[in-house]
Amino acid sequence: MKNKVLVELIVPAIDQTYNVYFPVNRKIGNIINLLNKSLYEITNGSFIGTNRTYLYDRNNGEIYPIDTLVRDTNIRNGTSVVLL
Repeated sequence: MKNKVLVELIVPAIDQTYNVYFPVNRKIGNIINLLNKSLYEITNGSFIGTNRTYLYDRNNGEIYPIDTLVRDTNIRNGTSVVLL
């Protein structure tokens, strides 16, 4: 699976952690939209993402720019990211 990376997704709003595959040829903004929709469905509406939801690097707290492709970031297999 060279076109996807397995990341640890931390969602503090619902106090959950997930292992998720991110496609490397997608922009971070698209990933966030997909995560918002998926989390809304699997939590039965407990998680509601907005246009102010961002992905953060767990180690240094930096926001991943929404117009950047996953492959152009430091996101690799095993990376921990936070969805806030």
